[in-house]
Amino acid sequence: MKEVHINDIIEKVTEMCMLANYDLGDDMLRAFDKALKEEVSETGKDVLNQLIENASIATTERVPMCQDTGVVVFIVELGQDCHITGGNLYDAINEGVRRGYKDGYLRSSIVGHPLERKNTGDNTPAIIHLELVSGDELRIQMTAKGGGSENMSTLKMLKPSDGLEGVKNFILETVRIAGPNACPPLVVGVGIGGSFEKCAYLAKKSLFRPVGHRNERPEIAALEEELIQEINKLGIGPQGMGGRITALDVKIEIFACHIAALPVAVNLNCHASRHKEAIFNGRFG
Repeated sequence: MKEVHINDIIEKVTEMCMLANYDLGDDMLRAFDKALKEEVSETGKDVLNQLIENASIATTERVPMCQDTGVVVFIVELGQDCHITGGNLYDAINEGVRRGYKDGYLRSSIVGHPLERKNTGDNTPAIIHLELVSGDELRIQMTAKGGGSENMSTLKMLKPSDGLEGVKNFILETVRIAGPNACPPLVVGVGIGGSFEKCAYLAKKSLFRPVGHRNERPEIAALEEELIQEINKLGIGPQGMGGRITALDVKIEIFACHIAALPVAVNLNCHASRHKEAIFNGRFG
């Protein structure tokens, strides 16, 4: 049995929250460079150059790349042979978020009651999804998810008879309606199958996959590629100013579903696709 103490989790989560907001991932930076070569609109190129410069300033000056520092979402894979010591895993993660947003001077964007709208003041509570897996490691993935792109995300319970064309049309329509409001160029996360809540989780989980990493199923990988091409024909362009590059990537996850159902969720991510990861190997107890 391996052990991980909550103090180590708190320390790492604190660091992850700050780094995610200061340092855009290498996958996104490479995607920007690729988009700049493919963009045909001069305005679109100018916007992409500004986004690249913005990311550079954030890294150099250790400031957030966007004023919306997001709701913090975690996907935690807990090995069945790993033991958390010293306290509660959820409490440890939230304490790390609390410290990270305070010490990093990051905006607090969470209200404790969705109707009363009073800010909690420390960007907690985080949203935590826990998956029990084999092994003895603890893997924590986090993203700082902006409100604008999240608000333009959608879910629909399609009919099985809608088929693949219905799925593709729904995804394209979601991006078209979002237009500039989701701060393109986008990373488009899609969940297909499962149930009402499962497809939404799949769409969110897909966004944790690095840009350019295709689904392991060949037919789904081909669908991802096809949708990138179709989305980039919409003409929305960087920041909605027109152009070819509306999406940097499309990521799809699928799951089995009921014979009477075809649920589909589309979770949009803005150009500030912020995600970090930590793996704890622990020690033998």
